[in-house]
Amino acid sequence: MQSLVINLLNGVSYGLLLFMLSAGLTLIFSMLGVLNFAHAGFYMLGAYVGFSVAARAGFWSALVFAPLVVGLLGAALERWLLRRVRTHGHLPELLLTFGAAYLLGELVKLGWGLNPLSATVPAVLDGPLFTVYGAAFARYRAFMMAVSLAMLVVLYAVLRVSKTGLIVRAALTHASAVEALGHNVPRVFTGVFAAGTALAALAGVIGAPLFVIEPAMAESLGSIVFVVVVIGGLGSLSGALAASLLVGCVQTLAVATDVSLGDVLSIVGVSLPVDWDALTLAQLAPLLPYLLLVAMLALRPRGLFGRHDDHA
Repeated sequence: MQSLVINLLNGVSYGLLLFMLSAGLTLIFSMLGVLNFAHAGFYMLGAYVGFSVAARAGFWSALVFAPLVVGLLGAALERWLLRRVRTHGHLPELLLTFGAAYLLGELVKLGWGLNPLSATVPAVLDGPLFTVYGAAFARYRAFMMAVSLAMLVVLYAVLRVSKTGLIVRAALTHASAVEALGHNVPRVFTGVFAAGTALAALAGVIGAPLFVIEPAMAESLGSIVFVVVVIGGLGSLSGALAASLLVGCVQTLAVATDVSLGDVLSIVGVSLPVDWDALTLAQLAPLLPYLLLVAMLALRPRGLFGRHDDHA
């Protein structure tokens, strides 16, 4: 019980990292209607670019330059490839981003090799922030939470309050009218796609010290991000936030417990074979997001905050 607070905070910090990654995917889908399968690849690329920049110029430079570089690459993908196939429907868009995901994976292997890399926590953020009954909460996790919340505030300000957000939202439904007012709608869409991929790269840089940097990181975390987006509701930032916190806390608390599956099911009077009964929630933790996904699709297919009529 004494470590419950720390485990809960760790779950929230992990959930906010998932939100930082899923926010970019949600932004692209809600604004462009594109389900970007290469999004996790941009997250991976951000981690690798951030690692290289940090090795030469420090962590804080990586925090700026990696999202910038990856965002420019995302803008190039939208401008010269995705825009060309958009007129042919959503299937070519999906296939293009699917191919781009594999291309990013191979480029990473060619550039950095197959061996895993380990990013270091900057000295100022190293060590515990506080302890509760002997259990420590890392200062770096608090920093990660602060960056995620700051990103949420900036996104809300840009999309809901600023003139830029008004133009972007108007271009979704009244593109011709926005163009008649002198705004370049294709350039707006390119900027949105670049911003989404830059957010993925930012998550890669910040998450790198907590995870191993390797070519398989896109597949391992990318599938969970799509789970988050579907549970929250396609295109809903508020849904992505709620689902990220839900998945992050559920997985983290499950890993930290030694309760068996049989103990949990015995509460509702369900019995399992002996081999299954001995399984612990910690062993089942990797499956829990997908079980939540199945339950959500069965009970509420549009997700927590999804709508029937649009992507908002």
